[in-house]
Amino acid sequence: METITWDEFAKVELRVGRVISAKPFSEARKPAYILEVDFGEELGIKKSSAQLTALYKPEELVGKLVVAVVNFPKKQIGPIMSECLVTGFANENGEVALCVPDKSVPLGSKLF
Repeated sequence: METITWDEFAKVELRVGRVISAKPFSEARKPAYILEVDFGEELGIKKSSAQLTALYKPEELVGKLVVAVVNFPKKQIGPIMSECLVTGFANENGEVALCVPDKSVPLGSKLF
């Protein structure tokens, strides 16, 4: 495993947001949802493509707090522009489980 410095890690903006919509992303190569995530007043609402279909239904995602990287450059994924990377962990079957805070925190809070 390659090591990084604290300064390198500090550049990554991992923020808490709340999923406000989740819709099937029919044009994606792999099954995915288009998420709209609210990061609060400072950052607003951002879109993301997320391969979460194996473990979550769209209605289960709405209202859920998530952790996302918000300072990657925007990336065109099919017809949508992804503005953040929602984080998760793959299980032994490659299915992605979300990385989530276990208590309520303000939207836009930074991981530190």
